[in-house]
Amino acid sequence: MKITVIGAGNVGATCANVIAHKALANQIVLVDVKEGLAEGKALDMWQTASVNIFDTRITGVTNNYEATSDSGIIVITSGVPRKPGMSRDDLISINAKIVKDVTEKAIRYSPEAIIIVVSNPLDVMTYAAYLASKKHHSKVFGMAGILDAARYKSFIAEELNTSPRDVQALLLGGHGDTMVPLPRYTSVSGIPVSQLLAQEKIDQIVQKTRQGGGDLVKLIGTSAWYAPGAAVALMVEAIVHDQHRIFSICAHVNGEYGIRDIYLGVPVKLGRSGVEEVIEIELDEDEKQLLNDSACSVRRLKKALDDMKLF
Repeated sequence: MKITVIGAGNVGATCANVIAHKALANQIVLVDVKEGLAEGKALDMWQTASVNIFDTRITGVTNNYEATSDSGIIVITSGVPRKPGMSRDDLISINAKIVKDVTEKAIRYSPEAIIIVVSNPLDVMTYAAYLASKKHHSKVFGMAGILDAARYKSFIAEELNTSPRDVQALLLGGHGDTMVPLPRYTSVSGIPVSQLLAQEKIDQIVQKTRQGGGDLVKLIGTSAWYAPGAAVALMVEAIVHDQHRIFSICAHVNGEYGIRDIYLGVPVKLGRSGVEEVIEIELDEDEKQLLNDSACSVRRLKKALDDMKLF
């Protein structure tokens, strides 16, 4: 399989590197608008093949979408990253045009490809890629919940001084400050987190998770890349190996949870055909309200994109 990663910045390069290490493709094509950037990063990664023991051929191109022909999966990381003081909302007018452009170019040469969106603001950029690609929504979705859950799990593991591999967690909602971590669906080796941590500490971790992306922007001056890159690669792995994994991702909802016609973080079954099923779980009244509030926030961004009349 050929996999294309559009955007050779920190997230795109990390994603490509992890995909290569996992041997998920015969070829990875890295694309960027900046002359030489994708070529240089691809060459650097390829020169680690004998050290890190992988055979995936990595190539880089500048704005040459013909080189991406017949890709099975297209990962879109293109766009301007967040800077300190900038919200995800601030990015919409800039990144929507970029996502539209690269989606249309890529899908021209790989009409059957599954599209995974990473660009921010994630939920509305996934919607933009869906409109630009004119593909069924099961083939266009975004990376969100896996990254948010990874942050949530890491904070719990740190607090309990245990392995993050033993933490199971689920988050819903938009990728941002209105995300909805679900402590009721959080456990450590099957033990409910409520039996291991006081409610006050759980509430602190939930808040820390919600502001996790913003905290990293403050620390390093731009968006994170190691965790997002690894999270995308996990989605790619589920598709390539047809694993039918259950993940929370940014998927199209149309009636599930009483919410219609937006892209939002929900649990799905993910396999070779893309999103095979949106899974509805039972929510209490407080959780429903939080999810509805998050959906309203995403819908506001969706309207902002619609008002731009790009499609």
